[in-house]
Amino acid sequence: MGDHLARADDFEKKAEKKLSGWGLFGSKYEDAADLFEKAANAYKLAKSWDQAGAVYVKLAECYLKLESKHEAANAYADAAHCYKKTNTKESISCLEQSVNMFMDIGRLNMSARYYKEIAELCEHEQNLEQAIAYYEQAADLFQSEEVTTSANQCKQKIAQFAAQLEQYQKAIEIYEEIARHSLKNNLLKYGVKGHLLNAGICQLCKTDVVAISNALERYEELDPTFSGTREYKLLADLATAVDEEDVAKFTDAVKEYDSMTQLDSLKTTLLLRVKEALKAKELEEDDLT
Repeated sequence: MGDHLARADDFEKKAEKKLSGWGLFGSKYEDAADLFEKAANAYKLAKSWDQAGAVYVKLAECYLKLESKHEAANAYADAAHCYKKTNTKESISCLEQSVNMFMDIGRLNMSARYYKEIAELCEHEQNLEQAIAYYEQAADLFQSEEVTTSANQCKQKIAQFAAQLEQYQKAIEIYEEIARHSLKNNLLKYGVKGHLLNAGICQLCKTDVVAISNALERYEELDPTFSGTREYKLLADLATAVDEEDVAKFTDAVKEYDSMTQLDSLKTTLLLRVKEALKAKELEEDDLT
């Protein structure tokens, strides 16, 4: 470790000396860039992530002086990946620099990839509002580049976080849109019932019985096979339980489905919210009688 640090420090000092000395404009920055890259690699071997990140930023600045935006964008991304281990805020800042440069040179796929990475960092920090914003930018770029699978992955994240933040209408619209697009693709068709189930559970969270019934009719029209699925049966049973304000019936329907297909944490969280709202209604009515 000590050897790597000493070598890294030596390379960095030599690079700084190159920059402060005389020399032909281009070659000065090229020589410094070469030394900064060696310094960054040595810092990485020493697991000195903050110093590696800082040197990659200096490398990016050299490439900008040389008007090499592609290399500068890559260097900022390398800096971000070092900072990722120690400093999320710096990592996001460097990824944003990288995204902007890739956008400038028309590398939209790379920009989308790094927007998605920023979104994941925000998600890790439990900053769901920010994660949604970055996943939306990533989804738009993936869509424009026709990378449908990646765009859908981002959209599913947006819908998930919107539902967690009680932005149910937004989540419903996204799940329904993904279901519609998936029906056109033989590889994605199998996932349609899952997307419609998510949309339906979000409808239940709004506790509008008419809207739930209308949604189920709409889903049958969208996918005629849906009415024969266990997902449809679950939604129909839950809608009846909500309409009748019957907590026991609601619980039984969830248990029956879960015994065959385990509910994921999002569905469980949302269904608990519906159940709690039903319980609260029951208590209100008990108080009135």
